[in-house]
Amino acid sequence: MDILPDKPFSAACERNRDPILALLRSHFADRRRVLEIGSGTGQHAVHFAAALPQLVWQTSDRPEWLPGIRLWLAEAGLPNTPPPIELDVRGPWPGERFDAVFSANTLHIMGWPEVEALFAGLPAVLADDARLTIYGPFNYGGCFTSASNAAFDAGLRADDPKRGIRDFEAVDALARGIGFELVEDLAMPANNRCLSWRRPGKP
Repeated sequence: MDILPDKPFSAACERNRDPILALLRSHFADRRRVLEIGSGTGQHAVHFAAALPQLVWQTSDRPEWLPGIRLWLAEAGLPNTPPPIELDVRGPWPGERFDAVFSANTLHIMGWPEVEALFAGLPAVLADDARLTIYGPFNYGGCFTSASNAAFDAGLRADDPKRGIRDFEAVDALARGIGFELVEDLAMPANNRCLSWRRPGKP
């Protein structure tokens, strides 16, 4: 008998999933197809898709993360979680269209050119009235919001100098550059934020 590998597990996902879900219930209430960029372990996907059955929750990540995501999706057996797709923000992007995008704890892992590539790639896959929600730590006015975030940033940069907590103003400028307007910047547990933008539909 084959022995199934253990699913990957993130304690942070378990801690933050319910506060994020409370926000998604509002911002994604009228959405139908969500692209999650950087699905990681897949924990968020099964939690959100189970709680928001009106959504088709499309997971995506780089190739090395896909086996773990498949394990979580297979165990949950939800009808609204199609198989994960391979996605590197530098391209190519999927040919489908989505009316919402969600990403958690990704921007500080990417290099800044990759963050720019993410926003540059979004218009090709988004509906005219799309929503965008991003969760994670952010700096404001070039300053850390807590000592723990400063220490976290130092650890990120020690692992890879291209990584680091991003400035809210720079990220918001990228979103505005592709036609999005900020609708909420909400404080979350552990010195994180949830940023939500919308792109007004064409007349």
